Amino acid sequence: MVRAPNSRYPRWVANDALVQSIKEIVGRAKDGDVDGSYRGYRDLFSSAEFAAYPVEDQRQALKLMILKQGVTATADCIDAHRAALDRLTALVSSHNEPADFELLGICHVVVGDEESASNVFKAALAIERERDPSSPLCGALMKRVSML
Repeated sequence: MVRAPNSRYPRWVANDALVQSIKEIVGRAKDGDVDGSYRGYRDLFSSAEFAAYPVEDQRQALKLMILKQGVTATADCIDAHRAALDRLTALVSSHNEPADFELLGICHVVVGDEESASNVFKAALAIERERDPSSPLCGALMKRVSML
């Protein structure tokens, strides 16, 4: 974590290589190569370098893909979400953050494992209810659980 110049608030500074990879991946999608962008995400999430990035940088990159609107479950999309499963499982195991559980559950839905998704969403909901039952995340998790 680095303090921004003339600021008392810290900001996250992502690794330059990660930023460049994300720019290339997003560029592919903007150019219409959606499957190519998913292959880029798959390769990124599967790399040893990605696993070594700070947790917040990993979360941001994972969110870019997982929370993307209008996902079409092509083979490349499913492969990218499978790669994200491994990273998210590690994050959940290490940090026990309900938002990570939510991302993990979404990946399970995309790869077609609704039973695992349901279990993950329920676990996240239990943790978040204990922390803050009125949080927006708690509401989102309740919706996800009810949809499965």
